[in-house]
Amino acid sequence: MAVPELWAGTDAGKAEHHCVAIATDGTRKLSRRVANDESTLLQLISDVLELSDGDPVTWAIDLNAGGAALMIALLTDNGQQVLYIPGRTVHHASGSYRGDGKTDAKDAFVIADQARMRRDLQTMHRGDEIAVDLRILTARRLDLAADRTRAINRLRSQMLEYFPALERAFDYSTSKASLVLLTGYQTPAALRRIGTNRLASWLKNRKVRNFNLVAATAIQAAEAQYTAVAGERPAAVVVAKLAREVMALDEEIAETDALIEGRFRDHPHADVILSMPGIGTVLGAEFIAHTGGDMSVFGSPDRLAGVAGLAPVPKDSGRISGNMRRPRRYCRRLLRVFYMSAMVAARCCPVSKSFYDRKRAEGKTHKQAVIALARRRLNVLWALIRDGRTFEITAPPSSIALG
Repeated sequence: MAVPELWAGTDAGKAEHHCVAIATDGTRKLSRRVANDESTLLQLISDVLELSDGDPVTWAIDLNAGGAALMIALLTDNGQQVLYIPGRTVHHASGSYRGDGKTDAKDAFVIADQARMRRDLQTMHRGDEIAVDLRILTARRLDLAADRTRAINRLRSQMLEYFPALERAFDYSTSKASLVLLTGYQTPAALRRIGTNRLASWLKNRKVRNFNLVAATAIQAAEAQYTAVAGERPAAVVVAKLAREVMALDEEIAETDALIEGRFRDHPHADVILSMPGIGTVLGAEFIAHTGGDMSVFGSPDRLAGVAGLAPVPKDSGRISGNMRRPRRYCRRLLRVFYMSAMVAARCCPVSKSFYDRKRAEGKTHKQAVIALARRRLNVLWALIRDGRTFEITAPPSSIALG
């Protein structure tokens, strides 16, 4: 491979980017602020390539999505090598360069110079269409789930102020029936007026399961409180709105899950990933979304483990050695995929349960044992994807057994 003669660092922004190109000796060849639109970026790429006189150019950028997505796509479509330098790395490196001020031009120069000197930076790829789609859909699902949790917490907090008996009567995070109840009746007096039988009929007409039990539980809570707390009326209105909001979020989450499953099953690795105990369509989709679906990008399972935060790094000092800690920079969503699936597999998969129990017998805490299992399962999933095989619990230990 030819050695690059020019390094182009880009400090990416929402509306504009700043690009600095440097030569092998670190001298600046170009420094330009450009708008984040296709024609301007293509002109920048053309000008930098012209400066190189046909020699290879290495590009580096401090964002891997968001406002930098268009530039990354243009560079990769034009066959350019693009390196990703996290903003944290740029921030720490800036302190060793002249000048105390922080400017976009300085940051772009730091990015280019770090790309020139370092050999541990990750090459960026545009990624296949399925992986990009899944990244968008899984990010949306995460936002919806967070909105749902916040809405339920607000609902329970509001109910606790004026009707604590009903607040503790149901688990509003899992009971759709209780949310349906709150869309119509939110106060003790209103529940007592309608009574158990009429409330049960009202719930039945709205296709609520166990409507008799739900009605009896709600009326029992109403009978426990006859005092009307100040602010009850507006609080009840807020609770009804929040209940409808949670139900609407549940519907959108279900629709998003269907979109995720449909797109995920189009991926060539879908059957292999789903064969792993503990990994369903949502976790599998997140795995594809945050790896790009191409294991060759990582080169080895150890590299993937480092990106996922499952490979500890040394923390030695002076005469003290052997201390290990989790790396500061890792993909938390990818760690979540392996950690959550390992927790499920430790209960439902005999092979994983055996490995987990052995780690516990060695004195590991629950969290340490789950992380160890997650790390082992990463190796197994890597081997399965590499070989195009599905997981089989009866497979011989010499092939893919966890133990």
